[in-house]
Amino acid sequence: MNSKNVEDQIVENYQKDEKMMVLVFTQWCVNNNLDPEDLYTRAYPTQTKNHTLKEAIDLTVPKEEAGDIADETLLGVLSLFGNDDLAFVVTEEIDKLKKRRAETK
Repeated sequence: MNSKNVEDQIVENYQKDEKMMVLVFTQWCVNNNLDPEDLYTRAYPTQTKNHTLKEAIDLTVPKEEAGDIADETLLGVLSLFGNDDLAFVVTEEIDKLKKRRAETK
């Protein structure tokens, strides 16, 4: 395999992994009754339309059909891709969710 093919393979793998990260984010949002587009826009207000986010939203399933995604798992995945702004917004939402859960107990 020549260096061009290796580069292409690396880029392709990164893009697949990035799509998986966005899917984990969108499914976590659905599982927690949150709007992924709203959270994403809060994190990245200058990015109006994100094709990968739209694709991931289309692939999410109802929370009743989805497996749980731990908060720490999502934050770890976001960290791997350097999505610090989105991780900050997610952390804010996690705190709100924990407060709501504590209030209902």
